[in-house]
Amino acid sequence: MRWIIDAMNVIGSRPDGWWKDRHQAMVRLTRHLERWAAADGRDVTVVFERPPSPPIDSEVIAIGAAPRAGTNSADDEIIRMVHADRHPHHITVVTSDSALLERVREAGANTYPAKGFRDLIEAPPAPGQGRVQSGR
Repeated sequence: MRWIIDAMNVIGSRPDGWWKDRHQAMVRLTRHLERWAAADGRDVTVVFERPPSPPIDSEVIAIGAAPRAGTNSADDEIIRMVHADRHPHHITVVTSDSALLERVREAGANTYPAKGFRDLIEAPPAPGQGRVQSGR
């Protein structure tokens, strides 16, 4: 299963002051996604509406962006990714944007609501998850 994340939709799903430092909110989302993806080896791509400045790097997840910021720029990039995949039914797009939801479903991919997803990735790891357990 491949996950494609509508970054600003997930970030904006909770009014926690993210708008005061947009870049830091993007970094925070990326770090939560890395932890979540690494826990079970998930294939995750986060898509921003424009390339982050300064850049955000990850060795765990893919970071994508629309080539230029604009109305629906991230949405269009997400749809491009879905259409480019030979198995769109193996993709889940995380968003609560109604227009994007419709386009994603028409392209054959699955959807997951942004708020519920943010709650999922920000939950503390289960006991023992992400840590090496000793055999003693």
